[in-house]
Amino acid sequence: MILDDQLRDKVIIVTGGGSGMGRETCLALAAAGARVVIGNRNPKTGADLLEEVHAAGGQALFRATDVSRVADCEALVGLAMEHYGRVDGAFNNAGLQRDFLAVHEAPVEDLSEVIDINLKGVLYMMKYEAAAMLCSGGGTIVNNASIFGLKAMPGTTAYVASKHGIVGATRAAALDYAKRGIRVNAVCPGPIKTPSFDRVTGGDEHMYDNGVPMHRIGRAQEVCAAVLWLLSEQSSYVTGATLSVDGGMSAE
Repeated sequence: MILDDQLRDKVIIVTGGGSGMGRETCLALAAAGARVVIGNRNPKTGADLLEEVHAAGGQALFRATDVSRVADCEALVGLAMEHYGRVDGAFNNAGLQRDFLAVHEAPVEDLSEVIDINLKGVLYMMKYEAAAMLCSGGGTIVNNASIFGLKAMPGTTAYVASKHGIVGATRAAALDYAKRGIRVNAVCPGPIKTPSFDRVTGGDEHMYDNGVPMHRIGRAQEVCAAVLWLLSEQSSYVTGATLSVDGGMSAE
């Protein structure tokens, strides 16, 4: 994707940056000249990514961050403000999925954790990101929802609820800030080859083939390209949108 240096020197926060779609986005942003502020619950994978970005000549900061904790979300945004004095963009990507179970079989702890991280984590991050962006003159927020923010699948009640919540929150926040210089959008990936995907599927890359019109899973880089477009001025008239990166699943 040709971004014409649109992201150069922009300060962009990425949660769940240590692996999968978050990692690819961090690397692509750094390569585009952005100053990346990485949040990740696992401190080792986050620190390893930070080292990789620096080794490639990129600019980045890292803070171990559990987005289900309000204080961690506030501190991650605070890190960006302290070091760079502004926040221009954010990819709220952190999320998880537990075992495929009907809701009556799912452990209460799993239900709570999925909502706390997937949905509350996005709300907490948007709260502090939007406040920082208002001080910075505006910005762009991209939330990672899912194809299951638009439709449903058996055995995923809490996950589907959390992702539908992200889509709704994205649309509402977009209206809150449409006249205040902040755009808010969501990406809705289908099945994407990531470490999280492998944990849930046991590494079966063809588990979803029959449910995807393109008959394959996606790559993290394909989601990353959509995120970078939404973060750039190439999407300057786009807010409150859900961009499906799903091989055609949402068309059915």
